Amino acid sequence: MSVSGDQPQQQQTAPGATGDMEPHPQDRMEGYLGRGLLDGRAALITGGDSGIGRAVAIAFAKEGADVAVAYLDEHEDARTTADLVRAEGRRCLLLPGDLAEAAQCRDVVTDTLSAFGRLDILVNNVATQQPVDSPEELTDEQWLHTFAVNMHSYFRVTAAALPHLKESSCVINSGSVNGLRGNKTLIDYSATKGAIIAWTRSMAQALTDRKIRVNCVAPGPVWTPLIPATFPPERVGSFGEQAPMERAAQPDELAPSYVFLASERLSSYYSGQVLAALGGETTPA
Repeated sequence: MSVSGDQPQQQQTAPGATGDMEPHPQDRMEGYLGRGLLDGRAALITGGDSGIGRAVAIAFAKEGADVAVAYLDEHEDARTTADLVRAEGRRCLLLPGDLAEAAQCRDVVTDTLSAFGRLDILVNNVATQQPVDSPEELTDEQWLHTFAVNMHSYFRVTAAALPHLKESSCVINSGSVNGLRGNKTLIDYSATKGAIIAWTRSMAQALTDRKIRVNCVAPGPVWTPLIPATFPPERVGSFGEQAPMERAAQPDELAPSYVFLASERLSSYYSGQVLAALGGETTPA
């Protein structure tokens, strides 16, 4: 695994594409051997076309789950993810559309249920970010859009899914180290990630009686298309070097955490927890 903070400076147009990244992320779970931990289950992953979402989709497929992938418009990335899921003998449903819109949040759940007849695992993973140099640069429009994608979609997709989640189902939310300690250039993004962590803990408490588990994975720097699509080239070139391990994580390194939280066999006593994969950094208070 390597992205050591000395990758070439590069930049893309948002939302970014995996094929244009140098080096390519390690996001195909090559060498990962499933053990049937999710046999017969159906999962919906928002932001599942690339990055962490892609690695999670493939890992779930290797563990026996069918996977629905909701994404914006990164069709080439999404088709690649679908091919990799289907190569594991599992079904994959692609659901393009803007999850900033309430109707799309409802539709991805409806379409998943229509295709698979069930929904057992919901991974809220979609995210957007746009750095600013000062608080004054952060516009009302950007603030509202970041919350619509990063937080409101989590609430809306989960609300649509809840009536269909049975005992032993689970919800896994993607947080961030920035939601734990803040980030002066990602003010709105950090605020959404902090909200996701508090919402995770609240929902876990609210759903305990239904035996539905709710957890969060909060990574540090991860090498995904979001990075060259939102950061300036010089920041991309040094991305990850601030971590104690002096590199960013690869998506393949994060996906096993989602498998752990999705598997009743492995994590039946875990709910309301935040797994912080920070490359050696002590979890912020």
